[in-house]
Amino acid sequence: MIEAYHFQGIMQKFPNHFHGYYVIGFIEKGKRYLSCKNKEYTIEPGDLLLFNPHDNHACEQIDGKTLDYRCINIQPDTMSKAVFEITGKMELPYFTPQVVFHSELVPLLHELHQNIMQEETDFKKEEIFFFLLEQLMEEYADQEVTAARAEQSAEARVICEYLEKHYMESIALDDLCKLTGLSKYYLLRIFTKQKGISPYSYLETIRIDKAKKLLEQGVPPIDAALQTGFSDQSHFSNFFKKFIGLTPKQYMNIFKDVGC
Repeated sequence: MIEAYHFQGIMQKFPNHFHGYYVIGFIEKGKRYLSCKNKEYTIEPGDLLLFNPHDNHACEQIDGKTLDYRCINIQPDTMSKAVFEITGKMELPYFTPQVVFHSELVPLLHELHQNIMQEETDFKKEEIFFFLLEQLMEEYADQEVTAARAEQSAEARVICEYLEKHYMESIALDDLCKLTGLSKYYLLRIFTKQKGISPYSYLETIRIDKAKKLLEQGVPPIDAALQTGFSDQSHFSNFFKKFIGLTPKQYMNIFKDVGC
């Protein structure tokens, strides 16, 4: 599944977070400070962004002007099938670097984005998508990193699996300590070092991602909040807008989902 998003007039800061899917986007207007995987960038119109699943990143405006941004989100299973079409191998690419300054591929991405938003024929969208993906993989996919990134400590893996399974519940740091046998400080330190994001921020991101899927299906915000571990709708709305830049209701109303 491929989703197309177009954000206009964004001013607020986005905290450190990640997505469970690939994000390929570009800046149309505005200048931002971006932090991604312990690297810092200043991004502006014409720059291409390549986020792999679970790449932690944060950004904020630095020129006092609003941000206009377009992106497509690609689920891992869709990416895997597309890569197989191109290479004959069932694998997921790992893109690096995460920012390509003044990329020549931005016009092609812009064309794909418009075709998805305007619900053009699958033939046209697929053609552009495969041409774009082939060039991205040829220029920016790092196969050695693809293999190495799978390596993480057993403790970090157990914590991630626990949070992904129990995100609807009330979770305490003590629960994770009992699960791993680590002290609170050591657990926080090794997890954040390995994942680039704290355990609680990881949990927040999972909850927001699950809530997005419910809202996309038309589930009312209050029900989405209760089904994803938030204590009340107000708490949920504040967190959602901080991460996404829109209120849950705004997101539900403007969501566009067109398969490529």
